[in-house]
Amino acid sequence: MWPNHDETIELLGGAKQGDPKAVEVLMQRHRDSLHKMVECRLNQGVVRRVDASDIVQDALLTASRRLADYLENPSIPFHAWLRQLARDRLADVYRRELADKRDVAREQHTAPNERSSLDPLAQARDVQLTPAATLLRKEFAERFHHAVEQLDDGAKEVILMRHAEQLSNSQVSELLGLSEAAAGMRYLRALRHLRLLLGDTPSMLG
Repeated sequence: MWPNHDETIELLGGAKQGDPKAVEVLMQRHRDSLHKMVECRLNQGVVRRVDASDIVQDALLTASRRLADYLENPSIPFHAWLRQLARDRLADVYRRELADKRDVAREQHTAPNERSSLDPLAQARDVQLTPAATLLRKEFAERFHHAVEQLDDGAKEVILMRHAEQLSNSQVSELLGLSEAAAGMRYLRALRHLRLLLGDTPSMLG
């Protein structure tokens, strides 16, 4: 999901030397990945009023302003830094919504067409799907979304990272500060819990 690491390092080098084009390319290359990360974390109560693109844009503007400080002390990978900025902006949105006394928590269930990045079948081909197959896919997506919302925060996070953000186990372990073995076990436990919540739904998680 995230852009090539070596190319990112090269662009960071250009940015450190004051190349504005390198900064522009660096931010644009990460836009789609950030959008997927934010989109899958917006519940229905917020997505009706806030666009994921606006959150991503705010995060990238913040990153541009703070890039010099990051380059002085790049203690974490660039994509992890961007992710944290985007999550901070997302947290700001939720705090604002709660301050406006809107009951976001009451609207956790999300329709599949509003959270396509979380659909485990989103990468599958739609060519020549029969009406029955289309209905089955829609039903499964609805059950999948509902099941994910019932997971505890740790399990939900690792499912989102693996399925919505399409991160590898090594990337998840890096972002969570875990060993690869520990990250893999957390994912397997979350997946088992998710399967239990899905009940008799045909296995489509891969």
